[in-house]
Amino acid sequence: MSRHCGFVAIIGAPNAGKSTLLNRLVGTKLAIVTQKEQTTRSRTLGIVVEDDNQLIFVDTPGIFRPRRRLDRAMVRAAWREADDADVVVLLVDARRKGIPDETRDIIERLKKVGRKVMLALNKVDAVEDKARLLELADVLSAEGIFTETFMISAEKGSGVDDLKAAIAAKLPEGPWLYPEDQMTDVSQRLLAAEITREQVFLQLHQELPYSVSIVTDSWEEFEDGSVKISQGIITEREGHKAIILGKGGRTIKSIGQRARYELGKLLDRRVHLMLHVRVKENWQDDPEHYEPWGLEFKV
Repeated sequence: MSRHCGFVAIIGAPNAGKSTLLNRLVGTKLAIVTQKEQTTRSRTLGIVVEDDNQLIFVDTPGIFRPRRRLDRAMVRAAWREADDADVVVLLVDARRKGIPDETRDIIERLKKVGRKVMLALNKVDAVEDKARLLELADVLSAEGIFTETFMISAEKGSGVDDLKAAIAAKLPEGPWLYPEDQMTDVSQRLLAAEITREQVFLQLHQELPYSVSIVTDSWEEFEDGSVKISQGIITEREGHKAIILGKGGRTIKSIGQRARYELGKLLDRRVHLMLHVRVKENWQDDPEHYEPWGLEFKV
């Protein structure tokens, strides 16, 4: 039996549900998920083997109109993955009325390069007016770049298996690129940092999480199977440091407790997590913080 293998880029506007879809497709949590836009900063690989197919899903940062250097690097990374992929899935939040500007920009760019992609309308379980779903599908189909349209709920799982099967049918013939039991190429250090950053997004408010970076400083394995992870929470201002710490250290303690629990599930072992807050002004202008995410730093 011949084997098939290919890269599948999941692209879309911020908060379309790309990370939730990746986790659903892989069957485990690899990408962090919050309600805040632009949570995803780097591409996350999820590898799925079904029959003779190896599907290499790539969760990408949301594509939007960037303002900061980090934003621009994230958008460039998303388009790089889409350009290199064998199959591209454009994910659209079906709850939003009309076509948002970010999605229109994506469609226009795909048209410009002559790329045909698959369309997945997500969060359809939250749309009561099913006629509006059909209308949205018709409007988008008229753009002329979509080979197929799927209505899914990445959170609930409905329609995802059909989408996966259709993607598998498009994979080129060729050898598998990863071992059968490998689920991602993301390092444990980066996964651990992302889990903590997820809690920063969930527990801190407004714009503060966007000015924070997490660095895994050390990783120590013990004979009993447990691991001690030391991480730095990097922020740009002293005032932010006080907010992250919270009164009497309560906020950082809460972040650490929840991150430790999530890491224990992910790594399937006992985790000792040490968090420290460091102030580094203009860290977004430091190339050192871009490399772990696989982002290209440009002046």
